[in-house]
Amino acid sequence: MARDNYTMVTNFILFGLTDNEEMRPLLFSVFFIIYIITLSGNIGMIVLIQIDPQLHTPMYFFLSNLSLLDACYSTTITPNMLASILDGNQPILYTSCIAQYCFFAIFATTEFFLLAAMAYDRYVAVCNPLLYTTIMTKKLCTALVAGSYFWGSVNSFIHTSALLSLSFCGSNVINHFFCDLTPLLKLSCNDIYLNEMLIFTFGSLFEMSTLLIIVISYVFIIVAVLRIHSAEGRYKAFSTCASHITAVAVYHGTILFMYFRPHSSYSLDTDKMASVFYTVIIPMLNPLIYSLRNKDVKCAFKKVIGRNLFMDMRHMKF
Repeated sequence: MARDNYTMVTNFILFGLTDNEEMRPLLFSVFFIIYIITLSGNIGMIVLIQIDPQLHTPMYFFLSNLSLLDACYSTTITPNMLASILDGNQPILYTSCIAQYCFFAIFATTEFFLLAAMAYDRYVAVCNPLLYTTIMTKKLCTALVAGSYFWGSVNSFIHTSALLSLSFCGSNVINHFFCDLTPLLKLSCNDIYLNEMLIFTFGSLFEMSTLLIIVISYVFIIVAVLRIHSAEGRYKAFSTCASHITAVAVYHGTILFMYFRPHSSYSLDTDKMASVFYTVIIPMLNPLIYSLRNKDVKCAFKKVIGRNLFMDMRHMKF
């Protein structure tokens, strides 16, 4: 069929999560609340780490960057999703759609590497506690964070460039709630073999390499913890890693389910639900995981609340 018979696409329509009109108000309310909690939790975590001197350590430097990443990650996806839920079949410009995918890819890939850097930090803290401050210098921590963003940007540049080389000349309805790569490729009127190979190659490379760093780090951590004679000492050493393990399990578990399960088990509805989990729910869960399972964060939060209450009481006396 001659491509001249088609009209080139200049904008897309996001189908959204559902076409059930009765469900839209409920879904909008739920995801709006989740978005507010996500922004409040992550920005609150960043502020808390900045104002409490006891949290000025490498571990919390990485955590503040994870919170910043999650806030940006959620903001890239959720506002458009809320608009599509509210209005249905939300139109989005071609350039805006590509930009959304570009930033999504940056933040998603950066989180892979940042979680790996945090695993290395926990390895040094548990296995080489006397050399921790010597090894985990501010320069190294900054380099690890910058490197995470660099590789996130590289991955995004590769896939976005390949996406820009495609033409979209058929349907413009994206059967998703954001401009993800796979739904976009289904709308292309070009051969997408190269794009699929890039997804497989770089997706496998970045996922497996970062997961391998995390697994190796925790193998050494487990060995070191088992060598501690007292049960209290083992618990204290391993508790410093509990929040990170939970975050890794939730994030990587969802990604592995999403992209590395058998092709025969693929389902559009299942993919949407999995996408909701790692693009919307996980950014909300991370600050909760680190605050609820971390004594230092809880103590810092209590100090801030106590300080504010004290100031309010002083003002009330006047």
